[in-house]
Amino acid sequence: TMPVVRDDPPPPPDENTLRIFISTDNHLGFEEKDPVRGEDSFLAVEEVLQTANDWKADMLLLGGDLFHENKPSRATMVKTMRMFRQHCMGDGEVNLE
Repeated sequence: TMPVVRDDPPPPPDENTLRIFISTDNHLGFEEKDPVRGEDSFLAVEEVLQTANDWKADMLLLGGDLFHENKPSRATMVKTMRMFRQHCMGDGEVNLE
């Protein structure tokens, strides 16, 4: 993956703050067979997921089209599940009620 350059995350919020990270129209799988651009949509979502974790977001809201195709390819589904499993699953606390 490509290195990501971004500002340092802000200090942790107080207990009355809810951090919502928003990303829209990701279109995973767009031009997936293109040798140059095939990974672009996955790299972009990987950056979103990593940044949301770095900023300690309480929630990630995905609006618009997550997938480019109505029926994503098996490769797109596998890559997507792998990214979400890596960044969204774990033993971290869920503080939303």
